Amino acid sequence: MIKVVLDTNILVSSLLSKGPPAIIVDLIAGGKITPFYSGLILKEYSDVLSRDKFGFSILQVRRLIDDIVRTGMAIDDKPVSKIAMEDEDDRVFYDTAVEAGAYLITGNTRHFPPDSFIVTPAQFLSFFHKADTD
Repeated sequence: MIKVVLDTNILVSSLLSKGPPAIIVDLIAGGKITPFYSGLILKEYSDVLSRDKFGFSILQVRRLIDDIVRTGMAIDDKPVSKIAMEDEDDRVFYDTAVEAGAYLITGNTRHFPPDSFIVTPAQFLSFFHKADTD
């Protein structure tokens, strides 16, 4: 089982274009990778994806979040790290990934410490395809 935590920007990008974030979301919907989330992460997903500036339909947002919940695993919201973060709102993603032993996939790697489990969508897909062929 390949475990992942998706930063919210991955979900936004997946709904805006057909690039690597959309491929990752398709892998989740197809049960190929397992998303991990917490209550705070689901709230962030809902809050951000529902912003008027994106224009996503309520049905799109609900379907995406439902797929994550249906195929994923919940982690309790609890602080794990004491590491300095550029944006404290990102800590929940970092802590959930640490707790789950998962990749944290983000388009903003500079917002996180330089840990090997924090990857861009393209980096993750490279790992995934390599693991899939091994």
